[in-house]
Amino acid sequence: MKNYKYIGLLVLSIGFASCDVNNELDEIQGPQVEQITPNANGLDFSKYIAVGASFTGGYLDGALFIKGQENSFPNIMASKFKLVGGGDFNQPLMGDNIGGFMMGGQQIPSLLPRLYFNGAGPVRLNATSTTSLTGRAAGTSFNNYGIPGAKSFHLTFPGYGALNPYFGRMASSASATVLGDAMAQQPTFFTLSEVGGNDVLGFATSGGSGVDQKNNFNPATYGPNDITSPVVFDQVFRGMVTAMTAGGAKGVIATVPDITLLPYFTTVPYNPVPMNAATAASVNSAYAAYNGGIQQAFGVLVQLNVMTKAQADAEVLKRTINFKAGQNAVVIVDEHLTNLGAINPAFAALPQLRQTTAKDLLVLPSSSFIGTLAVPNNPASVNGVGVALADQWVLTETELAQVQAATASYNATITSVASSNANVALIDLNAILQQARTGITFDQYTMTTALVRGGLVSLDGVHLTSRGYALMANKILGAIDTKFGSNFTVATNGLAKADDYQTNYSPTLR
Repeated sequence: MKNYKYIGLLVLSIGFASCDVNNELDEIQGPQVEQITPNANGLDFSKYIAVGASFTGGYLDGALFIKGQENSFPNIMASKFKLVGGGDFNQPLMGDNIGGFMMGGQQIPSLLPRLYFNGAGPVRLNATSTTSLTGRAAGTSFNNYGIPGAKSFHLTFPGYGALNPYFGRMASSASATVLGDAMAQQPTFFTLSEVGGNDVLGFATSGGSGVDQKNNFNPATYGPNDITSPVVFDQVFRGMVTAMTAGGAKGVIATVPDITLLPYFTTVPYNPVPMNAATAASVNSAYAAYNGGIQQAFGVLVQLNVMTKAQADAEVLKRTINFKAGQNAVVIVDEHLTNLGAINPAFAALPQLRQTTAKDLLVLPSSSFIGTLAVPNNPASVNGVGVALADQWVLTETELAQVQAATASYNATITSVASSNANVALIDLNAILQQARTGITFDQYTMTTALVRGGLVSLDGVHLTSRGYALMANKILGAIDTKFGSNFTVATNGLAKADDYQTNYSPTLR
């Protein structure tokens, strides 16, 4: 809110013997703003190259589109670098502000138009993309190598353009690597950001349906939703920084945010099912046989000395299904529970079921699935109640721990590289996201990670808004100042201003 001060003038009717009174007031001068000249302190920004994944590319609202690319944090930074001799910053712009790809006149189902807010929630734009899946981006050389979907090892993988259309439309050849094309531009300054994010993101957004490959050092054998081994990440990341600084270039590297702090994982509560006492009693009656079977099975396992009574009691408590009046946790399949059928075929009919706890994270798409009917017109088949949610809808406590362990390992590598290389500054994006959980200040705004209303994270629940990318640009500029002695944070117009960047785009923007 803006505060306005009102000055009241009291006019006094006083008789004066003389009328030669000066009633004109001196003009009130506003505060003088000191003009501070930007200073690079010897840094060379003539060829700035950005390498990374979707954040670097300006991906937001579930798609890559022109306006988002123009407001990518590297493009914002490049505009500030121009104040101190920086060169042009060319991006592989999409063909429209719709987002997604088309082929043969048809929208690619996995590469859809952007989201917009319709007043109730995020929905897809009802439009057809004009960007061809097989077409090339305009331009012969580029500065922004932010490739949505790229994992760390993809950035050094020959021929990656055939697997990823975002790189395919800008790759120099069929066998090109992202890093190789970036290095061919002979960067004088670079950013290497959110490398490692996609190495856990697919696993997390799929509800942990992939494999934690921590002991598998051959990424050629990984599935699309697998977690990259920290050993593989360490080798790739260290190699990339070595290559990018070999010619004397300086740059900034960024930690990987804990993606499970994002609204994609925090918007849907673990207990989203309202229920009255009568309905709860009815559902509990339906689960009575299952609960009794669990107690019996674990009792047998104790008698056979397969586990202790304390272990059995703990798992029985975890697996017992119980609804009550009020808000209720959903029923899920948890493959990390003891597989009773594998121990004794007599228990094969007992599934690995439990209800969610506050330590589980329901993914954002589950909000439109929970409460629907698995079988039409069958009220006993409510998904999340009578029918357990499959693995894809929830990141369990065990899976969350796997994501966080991998992220911590990646960040240990990144911070180690930063501390041992005088040519790179470090920006801790993970700490910034942690701060944003309760609120982070950007000019006159307080931004949070809340979906739609928070201002920091876009409608897809994972990527930042344009204003969020502007904040990110400012934080990186601050890291450059701290490491290399430049003065972007205090120079006149040295930082991006929040009001210049939107948090939501109109559906009329095409």
